[in-house]
Amino acid sequence: MGQASTPARACEPAEKIHLIRWAGMRLLSVTLSLAASMAWGAETDSKVKLPTGRADLLQGKKLFQVHCALCHGPNGEGARGPTLARARLSHAPDDAALLKILEDGIRGTEMPGAGAMDDREMRQTAAYVRSLGKVPAKDVAGDAARGAELYRGKGACAGCHSIHGEGGVAGPDLSDVGSSRGSAFLRESLLKPDAAVPEDYLLVTAVPSDGSPVSGVRVNEDSFSIQIRDTAGRAHSFWKKDLTRLERQRGKSAMPSYQGRLSEMELNDLVAYLISLKEGK
Repeated sequence: MGQASTPARACEPAEKIHLIRWAGMRLLSVTLSLAASMAWGAETDSKVKLPTGRADLLQGKKLFQVHCALCHGPNGEGARGPTLARARLSHAPDDAALLKILEDGIRGTEMPGAGAMDDREMRQTAAYVRSLGKVPAKDVAGDAARGAELYRGKGACAGCHSIHGEGGVAGPDLSDVGSSRGSAFLRESLLKPDAAVPEDYLLVTAVPSDGSPVSGVRVNEDSFSIQIRDTAGRAHSFWKKDLTRLERQRGKSAMPSYQGRLSEMELNDLVAYLISLKEGK
């Protein structure tokens, strides 16, 4: 007969309490260290230093003209892209966020990443963008109060566009259009709507094999289906296999031109009102 093995000694209650406390303190220590590390990293990222020298700003301006001016305007006044000549940028509250946007772009928008620029060039461009926000904004010709009356009345804009939830849904929401578009772009949109169509905007007409044709703005589309919002704001969904024809009108806008419908003064007033529509207002 072999010698019986000695059974493992059970922990006394006091020892169990000690082990539990030790494990808890150890976990707390690791958690606090990780939190401190993350906080330090975030603080470091938010304190990115952009160049301030004249030569760097001049180079940043040149890079901006090549890579950014087409969408944001030569002086950051806004065009197809948002106005950058303002102190606060909603997507870039700090310099680290601004550099991140330059590097990666903004998903879901027309803003691409600046793959053609190296790190130094991106910092020079970011520095120039920040300098635009220090330039006093130019006054817009026109009376915003009269423009608001035109928007609701003669312009009939509220039938398709909404402001803070009031109005139609066939056109884009204009609640903060003054923060995202410049006066020149807005004027062009009023006079030549087809020249200011966003890349992801598409008018379509779906002709089902059983039913009436439906025209409107494409909301979503995949290989098998398409969703459309008509001018009355109603949503329609179709399986493509059930359609006899699907017409796409690229570069076309459902918005009518106001050329000849509004006087020069009325155009100024309407643009002044649209520019006044800012974030938080």
